[in-house]
Amino acid sequence: MILAMDTQRLLALHYVYPLPLQKLQRLLTPVNILNEFENIQYDEIAKVLQISAHKAYQLSHSFRQIMTTSFEEVYAQANIVPIPFYHPYFPAQLFEISNPPTVLYVKGQYSLLSNNKQIAIIGSRKATAYSKRAIDVIVPPLVQRGYTVVSGLARGADTIAHRATIDVGGHTIAVLGHGFNYLYPAENRVLAKQLAEHQLLVTEYPPYMKPEKWHFPMRNRIISGLSQALVVTEAALKSGTLITTELALEQGKDVFVVPGPIDAMQSRGTNQLLLEGAIPVINGHQIIETLDLFSNKN
Repeated sequence: MILAMDTQRLLALHYVYPLPLQKLQRLLTPVNILNEFENIQYDEIAKVLQISAHKAYQLSHSFRQIMTTSFEEVYAQANIVPIPFYHPYFPAQLFEISNPPTVLYVKGQYSLLSNNKQIAIIGSRKATAYSKRAIDVIVPPLVQRGYTVVSGLARGADTIAHRATIDVGGHTIAVLGHGFNYLYPAENRVLAKQLAEHQLLVTEYPPYMKPEKWHFPMRNRIISGLSQALVVTEAALKSGTLITTELALEQGKDVFVVPGPIDAMQSRGTNQLLLEGAIPVINGHQIIETLDLFSNKN
């Protein structure tokens, strides 16, 4: 475990090399070499982190250069709060996922992370009006019972879920696949600003990191990891939504699925999930009753 006084070092390392927690542990045990990282020979860094000597040299050089930057000050000026894995607000449930993040960067009401009643709502980026109707009957009961709605700020179902939650006075968390210097998709700029001021934006990526195709499957493990359960509104047979569903199942989460018309392309993936044993959902009250039933059994 790193002491709070080492936060500057951790943020400097994570800025130049945003490594996951399992890889960071190699720098902490059996000897904490992060405390002396700028003095460690790059061949030793290469050996410990299992990276090339050239990459270790670049990492060591970049770290020494950037250690003079006061990250907490710089982030505070940008209204970014870094939450390392030892921070009181770092969600304990993220330690259960594969490759837990080392640092979460957040904007907004980060106390929302401490709410243990969180449900993810996801679906197709090409969501139809059917998703909107489904979300409108699912979200209000969840909000009334104090659940925070988690999604990914993508166009389509994610956007609908965030807005529906705000419209009924609830709380929502958006998990991003890039750093805060960017916003994807661009059409959600107004919504993102609203979330940053009154709700919560979360990312594991330092601010300068652009949205990349492979970031979004990584982001999905955090969406499902934060949540007690997952709700899927619409999804085609080959869909990123189904990746999140697989992650949730691997994490032992309940997956609720909105049944769709058998001839609708955007319901083929969700209907397949129902055939494979997902829980059909017709409204938010049913989700609450099911989760209450499971928690009472446990």
